[in-house]
Amino acid sequence: MAGVHLASRDRAVGFTFQVLGELKVFSDRRAVPVTAGRQQVVLAALLLESGRLQNRDHLIRLLWADDPPETARTQVQICVSRMRKTLAAAAVEATIETRPSGYVLQIDDSALDLNVFRRTVAEAAGLGDQGRTAEAAALLRAAVGLWRGPCLNGIPSEALARVAEHIDEERLAATESFVELELTLGRHHQLTAEIARLVGENPLRERFRGQLMLALHRSGRQAEALEIYRQGRTLLMDELGLLPGEDLRRLEQAILTEDVSLRLERTTGAALGAADQPPLPAAAGAEGDEALDEDGRGAAGRTAVPRQLPVDTADFVGHQHLVVEAEDVLTNSAPDRATGIVVVAGRSGIGKSTFAARVAHRLAESHFPDGQLYCQLRAGRADPVDPREVLGRFLRALGLPGPAIPDSLEERGEIYRSMLAARRILVVLDDAASEEQVFPLLPGGRSCGVLVTSRARLTALPGAHRVTLDILDEQGSLELIGNVIGTQRVRGEPEAARTLAAAVGGLPLALRIVAARLAARPHWPLALMVQRLADERRRLDELTHGEMTVRASLSLTYDGLADTDRKLLRLLSLTKGSTFPSWIGGALLDAPHAEPYPSDLMEPLVDVQMLDVAGVDATGELRYGFHDIIRLFARDRLAAESDETERRAAIRRVGGAWLALVGEAQQRVLGTHYITGSAAHWNPPAGHVRTILARPLEWLDTERENLSLTVESLAQEGEDEYAWELAVNLAPFYEARGYLDHWARTHRKALTAVRRSGNRLGQAALLASLGSLHLNRRNLPEARRALTAAVGLFDALGHTKGLGLCRRDLGLLERLAGRDAAAMRFFEEADRDFVRSGDPWARASVLVQRAVILLRRGDVSRVEAELDEALEVWRDLGYLGGQARVLQRAGQLHLHRGQFDDARKVLSECLTMVRDDGDVIGEGYILHDLGRVHARLGEPTEAASYFARALSVREDILDQAGAASVRVDLADLSLRADDTAKADALLADALEVFGRLGMVEEQERAARLLARVPADGTAGGR
Repeated sequence: MAGVHLASRDRAVGFTFQVLGELKVFSDRRAVPVTAGRQQVVLAALLLESGRLQNRDHLIRLLWADDPPETARTQVQICVSRMRKTLAAAAVEATIETRPSGYVLQIDDSALDLNVFRRTVAEAAGLGDQGRTAEAAALLRAAVGLWRGPCLNGIPSEALARVAEHIDEERLAATESFVELELTLGRHHQLTAEIARLVGENPLRERFRGQLMLALHRSGRQAEALEIYRQGRTLLMDELGLLPGEDLRRLEQAILTEDVSLRLERTTGAALGAADQPPLPAAAGAEGDEALDEDGRGAAGRTAVPRQLPVDTADFVGHQHLVVEAEDVLTNSAPDRATGIVVVAGRSGIGKSTFAARVAHRLAESHFPDGQLYCQLRAGRADPVDPREVLGRFLRALGLPGPAIPDSLEERGEIYRSMLAARRILVVLDDAASEEQVFPLLPGGRSCGVLVTSRARLTALPGAHRVTLDILDEQGSLELIGNVIGTQRVRGEPEAARTLAAAVGGLPLALRIVAARLAARPHWPLALMVQRLADERRRLDELTHGEMTVRASLSLTYDGLADTDRKLLRLLSLTKGSTFPSWIGGALLDAPHAEPYPSDLMEPLVDVQMLDVAGVDATGELRYGFHDIIRLFARDRLAAESDETERRAAIRRVGGAWLALVGEAQQRVLGTHYITGSAAHWNPPAGHVRTILARPLEWLDTERENLSLTVESLAQEGEDEYAWELAVNLAPFYEARGYLDHWARTHRKALTAVRRSGNRLGQAALLASLGSLHLNRRNLPEARRALTAAVGLFDALGHTKGLGLCRRDLGLLERLAGRDAAAMRFFEEADRDFVRSGDPWARASVLVQRAVILLRRGDVSRVEAELDEALEVWRDLGYLGGQARVLQRAGQLHLHRGQFDDARKVLSECLTMVRDDGDVIGEGYILHDLGRVHARLGEPTEAASYFARALSVREDILDQAGAASVRVDLADLSLRADDTAKADALLADALEVFGRLGMVEEQERAARLLARVPADGTAGGR
């Protein structure tokens, strides 16, 4: 465990690698010199991601930012080569492995001080959860003691410096945590001087300041505690123009009133991970009830119950005592229990996933009624799933809208643990690669359970109970064979059945494969299969030694397949997703007329268990998947039996099929297409397409993983034309659903491919799409760079529609920045571009965007005419999302004219549309507009209700700017009701957000309202 390791380590020796301070390397207590500059940067980057792949392009960006030389790749190779020689010459136990796309540094986990720091913090969290506060605090102090200065101090890389700043933040968080714990232990007298030093070093960090106030208060130094608050308030106002946060303000009030909640006995025994501040009285006038919709539900308080478990295998046999053992751990209801964690370990093909599915299904309804989360972590592949991506999937499944999901792993983990804290949910993590992959996915609450399968034992998972699966005994082996071929055949040849079970070593995968072959040939006696296995004695001798023996069994089945089935199996290994749809077989074999059931091509492989039925998706389509070992076997056969021409043609057909389906889905949802290139389409059977695209958005959600992986695979294979076109045409759906991570990842991969090949249209389209992504994330400088570069490329190509799309988004950028005149110039240019390119859909989007500016200018008649034009276009094309956008603008137009009843009617209709469409973002905007209508009607109660619901939606999707805008309108209502204290607090919060985001117009409005709030907080000064 990290704590034991830390306590027993000779600190004079230190670590082999140190990054918590200056970058240093040691061997046998001697410093190993590392050449300053590029070698330091490369080594630092590899250390921060030790054990994980560091992409070569990422290393290039770290070294040269956006302007790498033509020799960049060669120079990185030279740096790595020299680093290898340096480490080897010093006898440092470290290996730098070369992979196709980059490098992996393999070191012992305890060799790097950062790894030990993080493991120690995690162990301290576990001790805190168990109520072992003193031990947790001591362990955190020891962890913080590992630091010798700012992380990677002096490293010449701005990008790495930003990463190091985040790591330094971990040090401060750990410091805050042990101070918090030691305060609960009554050590306030000893802590005051130390916390005062921390406040001096971090004067704007409010948690340290609050801890110092609390320590002084408990030491009987109330006046000094209040002076610390006043100093902080003055500093915040002078430096940032902000008031202290709500927690600090409430703490000051509690000290002034000597609130009993500050007494030590109220916080004794607090565990690590409790609230950042001690319990304080609720703010006066705080509303405890959630604003309700007409049907009694919260505007954004929808609760999702995920049911993600894979199918429970009917022929599961053996391991019954281990099933009971695992269930006991997961269902333990003892008062002092921690989160139940079971790790199912064993070799490939032993049945870990089947075992986990059986346990999970048995417990799902009775013990985990709030849902079951499942993810295949892909440890057996070169690209195991990133925990950050898994958290994104889980948060969506739990009901969090896509735009509300933050970017960082830490923030996602915090929201995930909060959402699971009071729910009874089982988390199943299949095929985990390492503890590091699992740690961020563990719930914080004791009501949940975790079931992990892995080839490794994952011994560093704290509190986990391990179940190690072994081969089946003779009885279990015979039962499994009988389940597949029938018990009558087993009873008819008992000796042959026992010999067969022994021959395959009781390995469940091998047993199923051999039994499936017998089931496909009912005329074969079991003795004949025994005889066939005997003919392959050399391979059978290795049957219990892992992967190669399993391949021998697979070869027996593969040789018995028809030529077409063998070819399909080989080509299916080109797929990347954990499951794939049935139509993909037709694309791989170039069989476009595989109707009425494209799945018939797959079924011969299912019959012999070379392919698994993974279930039925939301569109009603059968889905299939490989066992990892069979996928590897199929790839081996592909390399041996298929030439490059066959392989390349199959890749292009599959890429063309995805393009055709995405294009059709886009036409059905948007009524138009984005930008197209020259990649050839391959059309799946028309009847099948009608079925799977009956609900195109649901289909896109189902295939999100496959679509993203296909873009990445096409880019890697050098099929840049397919890669960029698929990526940019997926972007509108990623935007609509809030899948910003997929948007960014696919575009980065595709952009690398088109730049490598010199594909200028692909570069332009991808940069334009990335500009839209940066606008969604309100990263205006990055958006400007991408869009400006795209304009130059589209202009050189004479691509009018591309120019229009870029200029439209540049207009939106200028509008967000508060530069209406510049925005209108871009909108006018985009309008002319779309007229020339004959694209009414895109032109309608410009009309709706510039309506905001025209309305501010008072050009009401032009707004009305252009909205009518846009509505007619989108109605003709069947684009419901666009129609809702036009209706919202129409409601705003009625409000501007003072036609309040008309505004309320149109906006109410629009609210119904966006709710039916699942558009949470639109719901927030329209609720806000309806609140403004009622405010103008002189109906403050109704207005406040709509504003409260709008604020709830905006906060749920983490829309800080939108929430701040709603607070300004709530503050206006409060001022009208003479509630100046509430208005002051609302405006202070809003002004902080507007200032940080550069929202000048909103900031000025809030400032004008704040000027009406009297300094003494009374109503008389209005």
